[in-house]
Amino acid sequence: MDCFSQDYATARARFRTGAAAARAAAFELPLSATGPHGEALAIEVAWCGAAAPRRVLLHSSGLHGVEGFAGSAIQVELLASMSEIPPAVAVAFVHVLNPYGMAWLRRVNERNVDLNRNFLGPGESYAGHPDGYAGLDSFLNPAAMGFLDLFPVRAAWLIWKHGLAAVKRSVASGQYDYPNGLFFGGHEVEEVPRIYSQFLTTRLANVEQVIAIDVHTGLGPFGEDTLLVPERDLSRMRQWFGERVQPVASSDANVAYAVRGGLHDGLARVLDRARLTFVGQEFGTYSPIRVLGALRRENWGHRQADRPFPGPENLVLREVFCPADASWRRNVLKRGRDLYEKALGLLLEDAG
Repeated sequence: MDCFSQDYATARARFRTGAAAARAAAFELPLSATGPHGEALAIEVAWCGAAAPRRVLLHSSGLHGVEGFAGSAIQVELLASMSEIPPAVAVAFVHVLNPYGMAWLRRVNERNVDLNRNFLGPGESYAGHPDGYAGLDSFLNPAAMGFLDLFPVRAAWLIWKHGLAAVKRSVASGQYDYPNGLFFGGHEVEEVPRIYSQFLTTRLANVEQVIAIDVHTGLGPFGEDTLLVPERDLSRMRQWFGERVQPVASSDANVAYAVRGGLHDGLARVLDRARLTFVGQEFGTYSPIRVLGALRRENWGHRQADRPFPGPENLVLREVFCPADASWRRNVLKRGRDLYEKALGLLLEDAG
């Protein structure tokens, strides 16, 4: 079975079919945004196992919209082969946290907000930007996109001059002052973080332990996964999964980089009574320059009047975050299943 879908509607239908076949309890969290044809959008949850568990494996996809095709495929395949889950344990598959972004082949939501920069805590200000972002704004978010844009050359020069780690910090760690720009974290809490947090607060109120896997694509070696974890779990996770584990907030020139308002921080607040282990599973696709260039061009195209959908920029973005390459897709499914099974095994081992 080919678990990868070409569009959000197909992915959603496959997930719902898989959830029904697995006899999962189904939850739908409706959103106010709509898809390209005016269709309703919602976060779908397939809940397998105990209704009131003590331990939960929380597996989410699509926080960055167009990145959701890989995570969706993993979830569809896992649902197709679900085995019985022991008492007091549950597995919750959260399908596409940013349905708007996946439906419209964008990384952000309907207000251009990067949702992995929007989970700020009470009292945190939705304002500010990294040192260096202001000076790069016209480069990252150009008013015009000429034939001789020379983005790869200019990006390579910036990396050579300042280093990859410094450029990533300046560009991608999250900004709150340029609403039309890349990596915009919003001016207030968005609908998805609010609704998802409410759902978790209700369903996981009495849970003692949670292992959360959140699937992303775009950074790292082609077809390989890097596991991004909070610093406090680094040593323990490396004992389980080896050197592909990296800190989620890294200052080095590797896959990770520090962000404000990330999902891992939001989960830590919502699940403050549980022992939480967070794992961001990041599958590499193309070079950082190619990925950033595709994001930059799609963001520019989105701002143009009378733009068709899908535009060429959208299709390029889908390929950048979900390559059509068969070996890449096989690796995603294999590594996605491997992490899921090992995480579930660890949860059951603790439960025993």
